[in-house]
Amino acid sequence: MKRLFPYFKPYIWHSILGPLFKLLEATFELLVPVVVGLLVDKGLGVYVEGAGYVHADVDYIVKMSLLLVLFGVLGCVFAVVAQYFAARTATGVSAKIRSELFRRLQSLSYKDFDRLGTSTMLTRITGDVDRLQSGVNLALRLFLRSPFIVFGAVITAWIVDPGSVFTFILTVAALAVVVFSVMLGTMPLYKKSQEDLDALTLSTRENLTGVRVVRAFCREKEEEEIFDKRNEKLTRGRKVVGALSAITNPLTYVLVNGGILLLLYVGAIRVEDGLLTQGSVIALYNLMGQILVELIKFANLIVSVSKAVASGGRIGAVLTMQPSLETDEGLEEIGEDENAPFVEFRNVSMRYSDGGDPALENVSFALGRGQTLGVIGGTGSGKTTLVNLIPHFYDIYEGQVYVDGKNVREKSMQDYLRARIGVVPQKARLFKGTIRENLLWGRSDATDEELYEALKVAQALEVVADKGGLDAEVQQGGKNFSGGQKQRLTIARAIARKPDVLILDDSSSALDYATDAALKKALRGLDATVIIVSQRTFSVQNADQILVLDDGKVVGKGTHEQLLESCEEYQTIYRSQHTDAAKGVAV
Repeated sequence: MKRLFPYFKPYIWHSILGPLFKLLEATFELLVPVVVGLLVDKGLGVYVEGAGYVHADVDYIVKMSLLLVLFGVLGCVFAVVAQYFAARTATGVSAKIRSELFRRLQSLSYKDFDRLGTSTMLTRITGDVDRLQSGVNLALRLFLRSPFIVFGAVITAWIVDPGSVFTFILTVAALAVVVFSVMLGTMPLYKKSQEDLDALTLSTRENLTGVRVVRAFCREKEEEEIFDKRNEKLTRGRKVVGALSAITNPLTYVLVNGGILLLLYVGAIRVEDGLLTQGSVIALYNLMGQILVELIKFANLIVSVSKAVASGGRIGAVLTMQPSLETDEGLEEIGEDENAPFVEFRNVSMRYSDGGDPALENVSFALGRGQTLGVIGGTGSGKTTLVNLIPHFYDIYEGQVYVDGKNVREKSMQDYLRARIGVVPQKARLFKGTIRENLLWGRSDATDEELYEALKVAQALEVVADKGGLDAEVQQGGKNFSGGQKQRLTIARAIARKPDVLILDDSSSALDYATDAALKKALRGLDATVIIVSQRTFSVQNADQILVLDDGKVVGKGTHEQLLESCEEYQTIYRSQHTDAAKGVAV
């Protein structure tokens, strides 16, 4: 939680004025029982059996009634002002924290995303921040007000009748034990409950995003069972913490009402003995009622603050995370010679987790400016891992990766890598909006002519024409486009960036052979170094150099013709696909 304190700095005065106005409201509330007691004792006169109150002072009653109305109006005004300051602080702080969370998540590496998980990130940036906002709002309004009312009522009771103050102290002490016991018991349970909610959110998200796969393999029942187990675990945890929280109110009512009964018993005796007036008993009763209300509020506040503290800890854990990507300064360069490789791997090895098996092992190659590299291999051979190292999405643990003569770990290279490398990932993703807005993700200042040129290279002109132009609607995830259409538009988005390095990670798998051939031909006209990842030899056969990967190792390197003569793995892939293609089957 300490990590969140700096976000309150712009709202220091709001955080002070909110509780201050709430205390002013509480002061008037404490005065009400005293005024009511005076009104009964001095205004109503003496009660005579059969005759009612005699010698009533009407002017005094009117004056005190108007004073009560004034207290009510002032209390209402102060309460509204306090609510304004509390709400401004809570919403402002939560907005800043939410923005910082989003910025921090954007700065994390792919490895960090893999470790955190999408469901956890979504829960923390939405549900946890909402709970924190609610907790801050309630704390600013009630955290000082409720204790102030409780202790103020005890002091006021002592002023009214010192003999009754013991009853108040005994009641408050018993209530404090109950409230803080519940708080200490629920805080760790709320944290555990949020972790269970993350698991349930993950299950829900997986089923919604993968509903077609689930149904295609008739896995509905199994997924329902997984969801039910996680839901049951969350429900059990919520029941336990809910039961502990729910017991607070009845215990509080029992203790306070017991205190009221004791107070009325003692007060009746003292009135009978002439040591206490009827108005004083009424004042003491009202003060005890105020304690009841405030302690119930305080108990509920503790529950909300417990949730907020647990959520704040989870938020702070993300805010204190540092990107796992390693950068350094003054790393070795390989020179700026025109003949120097533009992209070079030197004995590169990489693993996804510490101590895990290498995803890539001892990979080396050099690619000149404007050349095309093809990367081919079976599923899980490390193709995507290799191209993700070029923009420095993951760290390597051995070797060096160079782009334009500089190590990708060089700090000064980070902005260049993101700005001058265009990546088309395996899964084509479009965002809700228009085709134009999606293409401008590549370069926000691109003109329509440049966008159409990118669409032409990506073989996507007919897609835009069929949909009605650049301003055609794109639904979330591109659901109103086919797989091939989405792939062509994502390729066009990357080309619109005019990158120095264009990485196509199996991005033409949904295209037919004719469209794929036209795309590869158009790409050769780009002033860029192109890296094509594919499982089809047809897509990479015209590349200047082809890497053949198997289980993270380079088992073949050369041109299409050279590999057909020297690389057994490439020959196997080519023969299988050449036979299938001859039969008209797109592999």
